[in-house]
Amino acid sequence: MAMDVATAADFYATRQGAVTARLLRERLADLWPDLKGQAVLGLGYVAPYLRLWREEALRCIALTPAQAGVARWPAGLANLSCTAEEDALPFPDLCFDRIIVVHGLEAAENARRLLRELWRVLRDDGRLLVVVPNRRSPWAYVEATPFGQGQPYSPRQLGALLAASLFRIERRDTALYLPPLDRRLLLRSAVLWERSGRRLAPQFAGVTISEAVKDCFAALPTRRALPRRRLVLSEAV
Repeated sequence: MAMDVATAADFYATRQGAVTARLLRERLADLWPDLKGQAVLGLGYVAPYLRLWREEALRCIALTPAQAGVARWPAGLANLSCTAEEDALPFPDLCFDRIIVVHGLEAAENARRLLRELWRVLRDDGRLLVVVPNRRSPWAYVEATPFGQGQPYSPRQLGALLAASLFRIERRDTALYLPPLDRRLLLRSAVLWERSGRRLAPQFAGVTISEAVKDCFAALPTRRALPRRRLVLSEAV
């Protein structure tokens, strides 16, 4: 079952979704603590996570793949979101310093084409952060959460997919060790679950996180198959 933005929005509006977002934001903030002056793209359903960098980034855009629906972001402010076909992103080459993918790769209709588009719009010295459901975790099989939608990955599978798309993983991390249940007592002990899980059973994390860079030495010219409408991105005044 493919993820849609309505399902994701409903989940993150719940008590369980709020705790989940907080735990994952902590890991993302550790990986990317300062993106001041950077151009940032979030792909998938990234509203709960892009807020980490919206105020400091030079440019921060949320993009949802067309098959997932439309999600306005941020609420109550000027819209910074758009939707597009995943294999024809409406951006010029080499225009983002950082790209984060959450609830995007596992729901992709063609993961390799999506990653090749991300490779195109990422600057040569840029970084890609991919968050996917871990195949060994129960989070990947509970359809009541957006982590239970689409294709889960093991760390090895994700690494192979990124390598085939001309990315090289430089750092790995994990998050979400508490069971995927909406129980008040369980959610109150979420921090304890995270600390214990990271130390005792890292292979059962709910999500695997990989930070990758372009493997420019492996790159080969590719022919673009589809025409694209492009957004002209101007520097902030």
